[in-house]
Amino acid sequence: MSETTADALVVGGGLGGVAAALALLRAGRTVVLTEEYDWLGGQLTSQAVPPDEHSWVERFGVTASYRALRDGIRRYYRDHYPLTERSRAWRELNPGAGHVSRLCHEPRVAVAVIEAMLAPYRGSGRLRVLQPYRPVAAEVDGDRVTSVTVEHRDGGGRITVTAPYVLDATETGELLPMTGTEYVTGFESQAETGEPSAPAEAQPLNMQAVSVCFAIDHVDGDHTVDRPASYGFWREYQPPFWGDRLLSWRCPHPRTLEIVERSFTPNPDDDPLSVVADQRLSPGDANLWTFRRIAARRNFVPGAYDSDITLVNWPMIDYLEGPVIDVPDAGRHLAAARELSLSVLYWLQTEAPRPDGGTGFPGLRLRGDVTGGADGLAQAAYIRESRRIRALYTVVEQDLSLAVRGDKGAVRYADSVGVGMYRIDLHPSTGGDNYIDVGCSPFEIPLGALIPRRMTNLLPAGKNIGTTHITNGAYRLHPVEWNIGEAAGALAAFCLDRGTTPHAVREGDALLDDFQRRLTDDGVELRWPQVAGY
Repeated sequence: MSETTADALVVGGGLGGVAAALALLRAGRTVVLTEEYDWLGGQLTSQAVPPDEHSWVERFGVTASYRALRDGIRRYYRDHYPLTERSRAWRELNPGAGHVSRLCHEPRVAVAVIEAMLAPYRGSGRLRVLQPYRPVAAEVDGDRVTSVTVEHRDGGGRITVTAPYVLDATETGELLPMTGTEYVTGFESQAETGEPSAPAEAQPLNMQAVSVCFAIDHVDGDHTVDRPASYGFWREYQPPFWGDRLLSWRCPHPRTLEIVERSFTPNPDDDPLSVVADQRLSPGDANLWTFRRIAARRNFVPGAYDSDITLVNWPMIDYLEGPVIDVPDAGRHLAAARELSLSVLYWLQTEAPRPDGGTGFPGLRLRGDVTGGADGLAQAAYIRESRRIRALYTVVEQDLSLAVRGDKGAVRYADSVGVGMYRIDLHPSTGGDNYIDVGCSPFEIPLGALIPRRMTNLLPAGKNIGTTHITNGAYRLHPVEWNIGEAAGALAAFCLDRGTTPHAVREGDALLDDFQRRLTDDGVELRWPQVAGY
């Protein structure tokens, strides 16, 4: 087993981990960054989820480095893809013309841009990326993590990393149990949080469904996959609140819970520039093909794309049979979630009702080359909910909810380290809950939510901050995760520079002012402007 050292160790190379590493590197620090999958970028790349963002994203409400990522994706398309002149001139280019986001794109493009952002630091030797490595053990001395051991995913040995600061940017908060850091999972009780949507008793294993996404196009020929072994089970599967079988076009509306019917029309001859993406439910959600489309063929010169490419992250792939955190059969559930997605694909190809009255779309072709997964699906499951630290401050529903707060404008915290905006949007859960949807004010990210109550040098850098099961539904999206990671990385660098601790930064007015000034100098927005229409 080999050993290495750095100023900071960032475990997990998702959006939060990449942003944390970049913040540390910009501050002149050395970093070891680990990632267990083949691509950096997490939910944007290996999980293949187009960015969910608020409706003001093109103007404000994200960090400068996140905007650089978005700009880089658009520039990559203009530099390397055969766009039509009309699309090339589109200032707010949406390559997929998907309705879920103003920037739907192929995952590999984000990988290329992220690698370009990190490349100078790799070249200088200040960044070492260990990939594919996953954490397997940690050493702790009192309230400090002294080292973390990571293991090569494919049997390439172990490396122990020692660093003054350790950032947990894993998708499920893997370092929290390894280090004995206090954390919570699932639903907290209403008695603990006072949240209107919380249950009377805590439900630690009741977590949002995970989903295994996949990309498809529609071309001539029969591209039907082999019938999955569990297809019979999933074909008859019907959650009690679903209104039909899971494998159908019918499902609950996430806002009203009314049973609604989606449509599915491959390759509609639509104009990509006519798309109006909104973080609120848009008309594009009605046609599942265009909702998360990541390549619109009419954005490219004729003949470049035989078909649109769409990303399947639809209600029917939400896996409800069990959680994948703190259970002995997590691996079985992850495997079953992949089988569910393959079963959905098989249903689409063979039995799904068509608008013309027929059944099945055999021309649907699985595009594993787009997602990079060995089985044709995304490399990693989309994890909506992580272990979450017991933090100095926990964001609760009352902080965000329009129904509770009324029209008071954006949520403000004295120790803000960033901003975000998204409704509380909880998918159906492993405990049998239907969607939970709560309208929110634009919000800030409190520094107190990034600091564990006890541990002094371990920082969360993703969905493992001090939110609840409910408020995680607003804080789990792409730009917020990036902002959280960037703030955590900047905090570690600031503490190293000043010889102080995260707890002291939050508790000291002068230190907090200096840290917030550093964030704003780096392009992190700490306050929302006056906005309307949320």
